[in-house]
Amino acid sequence: MRKKIRSLLKEKNAVLLAHNYQPPEIQDVADLCGDSLDLSFRASQTQAKIIVFCGVHFMAETAALLSPDKCVLLPRHDAGCAMADMVTPEALKAELRRYPSMPVVAYVNSPVSVKAMSTICCTSANAVRVVQSLDADEIMMVPDRNLSCYTASLTNKRIHAWNGCCPFHDLLTAEDVRRARDDHPDAVFMAHPECRMEVIKLADAVLSTSGMIRYAVESNHKAFIVGTEEGLLHPLKKANPRAEFYPASPRMVCRDMKKISLQDILRSLESLEGRVVVPEAFREPALLSVRRMMALSRQPGAARPVSPQRH
Repeated sequence: MRKKIRSLLKEKNAVLLAHNYQPPEIQDVADLCGDSLDLSFRASQTQAKIIVFCGVHFMAETAALLSPDKCVLLPRHDAGCAMADMVTPEALKAELRRYPSMPVVAYVNSPVSVKAMSTICCTSANAVRVVQSLDADEIMMVPDRNLSCYTASLTNKRIHAWNGCCPFHDLLTAEDVRRARDDHPDAVFMAHPECRMEVIKLADAVLSTSGMIRYAVESNHKAFIVGTEEGLLHPLKKANPRAEFYPASPRMVCRDMKKISLQDILRSLESLEGRVVVPEAFREPALLSVRRMMALSRQPGAARPVSPQRH
């Protein structure tokens, strides 16, 4: 199956992207693995005509936004994001009637229609820098209340947080962390900014998924408790095979991130099924919001090229 996929990718001049939460067999066949924006940015710099994005819908939208000249495929069109669905353009428009002059920071984990209404986008890694860059004392952040609270704790801005969250990050409790630390007393606890503040306050490091991988590689510690979706354990172990990695909770599994199979990738490549297209009405304003963010950081992240030997 993997040989067929790799052969088709070459034949059709396609690049295969896999988010850090994808199943191991998906990550191992991909050309690039990483955070969603990193992947979209790197794919836009390739000569590939087709992008196959193994992730969820908003990620493929972002790839299509940054690569209007490429065909972007999402092998399972029903792979969505519960948090992204918690904000709609209609609801945001209604809220902005109350605060007409307030800038809006849209987390990249949001629909392109919402990005098009925002002032600027952010990632979990650069949210603080983005908020600090705005010349306003009050800011609205959508859709993740946990990322908003974390960002507010590190800035001097008043942030109006949208009442949305990532369901599996929000599941993690302080009690879960204490239990994991009791089981692994020598381990360092890494938390994602999408976790609750009660969890973040217990963390030794608060990092994006790619940030966790870099931290684990550069650290002298040999054991880590991982406060994010369990799919990250695979790239963490590959990046630092001498260390031990333990999930902060066995409940942190995103079903949408596990929907895509090797068979889905093969079918999508064969038939070009699952194309994601950004409506023209949203393209320019959404792209402007993304470009404003990218201007603050010339390189959005660290997508990991996968060794061809693995194929």
